[in-house]
Amino acid sequence: MAELRVVNAIPETVDIPLQATSADIWGSKYRLKDKHGVAVDADLAETYSRVAAALADVEETAELRLEWQEKFIWALQQGALPAGRILSNAGALEHKPATSTINCTVSGEIEDSMSGILEKVQEAGMTLKAGCGIGYEFSTLRPKGAYVAGAGANTSGPLSFMDIYDRMCFTISSAGGRRGAQMATFDISHPDVLEFIRAKREDGRLRQFNLSCLITEEFIEAVKQDASWQLEFDGEQFQAMPARRLWNAIMASTYDYAEPGFILIDKVNEMNNNWFCEDIRATNPCGEQPLPPYGACLLGSVNLTKFVLEPFTDQARFDWPRYREVVAVFTRMLDNVVEINGLPLPQQRAEIERKRRHGMGFLGLGSSLAMMQMKYGSPESLEFTESVAREMAQVGWRIGIDLAEEKGPAPIMDELFAVDEAMLIKRPEMLADGYKVGDEVAGKVLIGRYSRYMQQFDDELTARFAEVGARFTHHSSIAPTGTISLSLANNASNGIEPSFAHHYSRNVIREGRKTKEKVDVFSFELLAYRQFVNNEAMPFSEDPAQQLPDYFISADEVTPMQHVDVQAAAQKWIDSSISKTANVPTDYPFEEFKDIYMYAYEKGLKGCTTFRFNPKAFQGVLVKEKDLENTTYRFELEDGNFVEAKGNDEIEYDGEVHSAANLFDALKEGYYGKL
Repeated sequence: MAELRVVNAIPETVDIPLQATSADIWGSKYRLKDKHGVAVDADLAETYSRVAAALADVEETAELRLEWQEKFIWALQQGALPAGRILSNAGALEHKPATSTINCTVSGEIEDSMSGILEKVQEAGMTLKAGCGIGYEFSTLRPKGAYVAGAGANTSGPLSFMDIYDRMCFTISSAGGRRGAQMATFDISHPDVLEFIRAKREDGRLRQFNLSCLITEEFIEAVKQDASWQLEFDGEQFQAMPARRLWNAIMASTYDYAEPGFILIDKVNEMNNNWFCEDIRATNPCGEQPLPPYGACLLGSVNLTKFVLEPFTDQARFDWPRYREVVAVFTRMLDNVVEINGLPLPQQRAEIERKRRHGMGFLGLGSSLAMMQMKYGSPESLEFTESVAREMAQVGWRIGIDLAEEKGPAPIMDELFAVDEAMLIKRPEMLADGYKVGDEVAGKVLIGRYSRYMQQFDDELTARFAEVGARFTHHSSIAPTGTISLSLANNASNGIEPSFAHHYSRNVIREGRKTKEKVDVFSFELLAYRQFVNNEAMPFSEDPAQQLPDYFISADEVTPMQHVDVQAAAQKWIDSSISKTANVPTDYPFEEFKDIYMYAYEKGLKGCTTFRFNPKAFQGVLVKEKDLENTTYRFELEDGNFVEAKGNDEIEYDGEVHSAANLFDALKEGYYGKL
């Protein structure tokens, strides 16, 4: 490794000016503008001031409003980053009165009738128009070919109705220029599950959806034992097939198309704080928020790079006291968002006001590890990851109880729930504590004492919870944070991920362009390293004077099992879920690929997603130059001739210049000119 050359004295904390792409994304996504496109926010500081003022405005007195506005601005400057809907829409009522501050929702249950299906389409349209993402379970609909008595005909099945939702989403551009996002979940025992698994093999189909199978422990055990798996709907049995045949179909589709995802729904419900009153069957579009019907959740992430002191030195360390203080202030800030949620449906508003869910997570984990000279996926990185999640949880729940004392708990905490047999089966310790069928128990007791998640905390905290309740039922989740990381965090690594690469191209949607635009970006840790250690450093350089230390690793240098290990380290202390992708090399053996998912199950994860670069199937958002150079795209011209181009070649077409990869993807998938 080359000798390091210090070009600037390394300060205790690192603050790097936003790279051009980051500033540009802030300007297009989060900077408030009036109806004429004129900027209302003069600069990023004004964006923070607008958001802080809007969230402090819900406090009861003028003194409290002033106090917390100042504290919220401080927290924002220290790395507390509310999710995009909050940054874009909080304090923007005058300019965007019909938008929401909520990122995550789940549809009400889709009833198995034409009126039920179309009613939820209308509700979903209103939700997407307000800027929210939405998830649905479609396995409530009867299978293809089933007889519909009222129509005197056979149904076309759930997938055909999903196409309606897909087209609806395609035509509704979410508020603030944000394209609609949807998740479809599907039960592993539904008779049409194979059609669901293979749906995205058809070019252009269901491209406004992420797809995930609801995987049960019973199914996993059937796969392990090579047993038969019964497909059924509403008590009626259909085809039975070897469980491994169905498993292999999921794995083959995921290997080639990165979908469907894999939601371990039994684990989700077992660990749910609201285990006694919710049966979760769907998630938000990225999977970090499993939610009940009409469930909604707001998000925020703490930028971990803000707390790394003396980076790239042997004295590098994490500022735990300041981190805890930011988490404490951020918890109140996110709780205040509930009062200005802006959700379009009364059922959504009732749900979020009753339970007051929010999902605080973090971003910049991979960048921070590099700044502290740790390799992502190493034992010390796992220890650090768990510590970050644990400290966030412990501080968050302490503040949640404090807020309950100050402002009152979430309404569900004081509600009484009748004990039934199912409840005692799920929590046999309630029998030992003397509860019997028919007794009434407060929500705060059912969470504080009997939530499997809350049982990890010390007795003092859980006893206080059971007595006082908390301001919210859920506090944490880790979102993908793609645009937030790229913009306000100066391309710190997304969420819990390592940096995708340290110098690469990103495909972004630009208003007025007919395809995605490829832009050049640098990782935050590379920018910091170049500013303070070696201003000539570049990844993959053959020049010893430009080479990076070996702890500068990127996503494809982390093994799939290491990806799972990092997710497991955080999941223990995250009460909702985690959006994470395990990157898999293109030439990774299929049989070993299947082992990733079994490993995730054994590690107790709530879900698992992988990505294997496959240019024949799709063009990703994040693209490495070497992948583009090694991929040839073939275009058919109007005269029947063909032309070939490398993925990174520039092509002039229809009055614009496009990368060959983006142009090919837009034409193949049918979104050319419709972004």
